[in-house]
Amino acid sequence: MESCPPFQAPPDGAVQSVARAFAILEELADANAELPLADIAAATGLAQPTAHRLLKTLQGLGYARQSDSRTYGLGPGLIALGNRAAPQLATRAQPLLNELEELSQETANLVILDGSMAVYVAQQPSRHQMRMFTEVGRRVLPHCAGAGKAMLATLSEARVREITDITGLPRFTSTTITSSRALLAELRDTRRRGYALDEGEREVGVRCIAVAIPGSSPPAALSVSGPAARITEDMTRRIVEALHGAAARLALSTGD
Repeated sequence: MESCPPFQAPPDGAVQSVARAFAILEELADANAELPLADIAAATGLAQPTAHRLLKTLQGLGYARQSDSRTYGLGPGLIALGNRAAPQLATRAQPLLNELEELSQETANLVILDGSMAVYVAQQPSRHQMRMFTEVGRRVLPHCAGAGKAMLATLSEARVREITDITGLPRFTSTTITSSRALLAELRDTRRRGYALDEGEREVGVRCIAVAIPGSSPPAALSVSGPAARITEDMTRRIVEALHGAAARLALSTGD
C-alpha cells in the first residue's frame, strides 16, 4: 500500500492543524493496522507531542481510538461520515460492480472526478487471492488510471489542460503518459474506441479497462482492473461490453 508523505505545510489560507489531523487519519487508513504514537509521528513528520494532542482530540470525537496496548487506529465515528459522504451513485452502482466482478473475476470500481483528482467511491474486490485494488476513498492522478482517462475523455481539451496544469504528469512506470500532447492523443483514441485503457501506467503488470458513465455530473466511470496476464484480448472484449451495459444502466437509474 502507498503511505502518506511526511506532513507538508498546507497551502495559503489552509488551517495547519486540520491538515495535520487528516494526515494522521490517512496514515492510519494506509497502515490498515493500529500504530504506536512514535510510528504515526515519524510517518507524518510531526513532533510526538503534536501528534499526541491531535490523536487525543480525534479520539475524543470518535474518529480515532486507542487500544489497551496504547496503539492507535481509526475510530467508529468515521463510518457514519463515510456513509454520508458516499454519493447515491455509489449505492446504485454496487449491484453492477458485483455483476462486473462475477463476469470478469477481477476488481470492479466506481470512480468520480473530484476537481483535478480521480476518487474511488465504490468497489467489488476480485475473488482471486492475487488481485488489484485501490482503496475506496483513495484519490489518484487521472492521467495514469483507466477510469481517470475515461473521465478526462468526456471533457474538452482546454479543461484537460487546466487539470494537468494543476496535477502535472508525473511518471510512475515506463508506460506512464508524461506529455500533454501524448495524453490528448490518448484521449482522442479513447473516445474513438469507446473505452479507456491503463497498461501498467500506475502499477507495473496491471491492466485496467474503463468506461465513462454517460451524462454523469461530476464525471464518473466504471472500471475493471487486474493482472495483465489474466485480462486477455478475449476477456477485454467481454469486459468492455459489460462495462458499456453497466454504465448505460447506471445512467438510466440516475435519471429516475
